[in-house]
Amino acid sequence: MYLRQIFRNRGSTVYFLLCLKLETLAEPSLKHTQKYIVSRNDCIEVFIIHNTMLEIFIFSIALCIIVLITKRILLRSKLQSLKNKHVVITGGSSGIGKCVAIEAAASGANVTLIARDVKKLESAVSEVKKHCLNHEDQKVQYISLDVSENYDEIEKVLHGAEDEIGPISMLVNCAGMAICGRLEDTSVNDIKYLLNLNFLGTLFPIKAVISRMKGRGEGRIVIVASQAAMLGIYGYTVYSSTKFALRGLAESLHMEVKPYNISVTLSLPPDTDTPGFANEEKSKPMETRLISQSAGIVSPEVVAKQIMKDALTGNFYSTVGSEGFMLTTLCAGMAPVSSVLELITQVSLMGIMRLVSVHYLMSFHRIIRKCMKTRNQTKKSE
Repeated sequence: MYLRQIFRNRGSTVYFLLCLKLETLAEPSLKHTQKYIVSRNDCIEVFIIHNTMLEIFIFSIALCIIVLITKRILLRSKLQSLKNKHVVITGGSSGIGKCVAIEAAASGANVTLIARDVKKLESAVSEVKKHCLNHEDQKVQYISLDVSENYDEIEKVLHGAEDEIGPISMLVNCAGMAICGRLEDTSVNDIKYLLNLNFLGTLFPIKAVISRMKGRGEGRIVIVASQAAMLGIYGYTVYSSTKFALRGLAESLHMEVKPYNISVTLSLPPDTDTPGFANEEKSKPMETRLISQSAGIVSPEVVAKQIMKDALTGNFYSTVGSEGFMLTTLCAGMAPVSSVLELITQVSLMGIMRLVSVHYLMSFHRIIRKCMKTRNQTKKSE
């Protein structure tokens, strides 16, 4: 009777099954039932906790599914039109930048591509023009420019582009690259180059257009960073530092420009199948390559489509895949909130995601130790 009373108080299926088992075990000696229960009390509580955690996990997954479905429905109605708007893309001659340009042209926008290599730019412009919604009215042009060096020149060129095609409605910053390697193996010149290109190459173009956007009371800024902006990875010491800087830029800028009806979107793509990624692979330490493989690789077209959707919806984060979702949930902190649904998701899943992230970190450290052991054995054999 005592066990059945416990069941009624707890109201748990797991507890009920456990109580039946205990009562069966206690039947041969009912006079020891109370003693048995006391000795098993800790075991019972563990089962209750386990059941509660399971229920929380199932609830979190269900909530996540509901949020994703709701976001898809709301996304269709919230997307803003780019028709006849002016979209400027830095790093637009290849990779994610070129794919974003194609998406913009397909949406009816006038497009300006910015990069350094004229031949690649000419090829990219020809390809982008094929996807224009209205070939007669839309304009697609390129500008050969280094966005990481002379700010005055950058400002002059971007203002000239506005005078020629129209006010810049959206600026997509894709210029950047990765040089992998341990800190002690990275040259000072490479460190300066990455800092200039990845950080200043985004900061300068934004600075050049932001005043005019504020004056018009509208605009969209997209900063293409990386998942390395949310966590440090072996071999990405310098690269990850520059991407963390972009994350800080995005959060601070969002607070500055929100009153002027200007949105900021921070894109956090995983490894993407681009010419830049192919070059990056050449300098990757074994540890970095093995860690990166756990996330897989995506196409630039997929990343570009997601960037455009999130930017036109006004979302702060733009991610692809489960890893990106997990990282933005874990690292939300004081980041801008795009919707109530997003906030509920972050609050509900942050604890469980932390457990998952620790599992990832432990696996990364195992990879590093294994590579270190292999390297030491190789040295000894030599």
